[in-house]
Amino acid sequence: MPGAPRIVPSVLPADQSRLGEEVRALEEAGADRIQWDVMDGHFVPNLTFGPDVIAAARPHCSLPFEAHLMVEGPEELLPRYVEAGCEVLILHAESTVNLHRALASVPELGDGSARAAVALSPATPAAAVAHVLDLVSMVLVMTVNPGFGGHAYIATMEPKLAEVAALLAGLERPVDLEVDGGIGPSTIAGASAAGADVFVAGSSLWKDPDGIAHAIEDLRERAVAAAPR
Repeated sequence: MPGAPRIVPSVLPADQSRLGEEVRALEEAGADRIQWDVMDGHFVPNLTFGPDVIAAARPHCSLPFEAHLMVEGPEELLPRYVEAGCEVLILHAESTVNLHRALASVPELGDGSARAAVALSPATPAAAVAHVLDLVSMVLVMTVNPGFGGHAYIATMEPKLAEVAALLAGLERPVDLEVDGGIGPSTIAGASAAGADVFVAGSSLWKDPDGIAHAIEDLRERAVAAAPR
């Protein structure tokens, strides 16, 4: 069964000129963790944050950071993201031919506290991660095609969420199931009902007329209400 729902804001829609203030505001608004969408212009057609930007924001916030690495061949830069202050490194199953080795290397970085996670783009089946679940603390199922924020939620990914949830339920230790892409008030219930327990939200948080704190609490309540019993 999923754990208590957690809301993880993506800073992609934030004011990029004041990221330190933005991550501090997200912490004060009740976020559970902060996600950095790292894009290299090759694996996805966009460029975003490098480790130096993340490191500059790290002193402004005590929440855990996760780096969603939408990059080709992520192995080389993994140590840099741990040094920048990211506790969770999310590697795409499609981004490397040595996925098992790359995931296994994460706990060896820094002081040994970093955790590995694996992500699946929409076209990638759940079976692609079945043989690396012993190496990860979380699986991320994308409900948009990665690369840009603000895209519409792909509801047909919910059966894949349920399939991954079933795989995780058969493990001897808890592994989180995160969902990312188009998460907002009208979509979070479907993702929660399918088994997700960690929800990445971006533009929907900034669009709430009552503010980000209200948006986070509203999403959390909707996820709790829809979660499997």
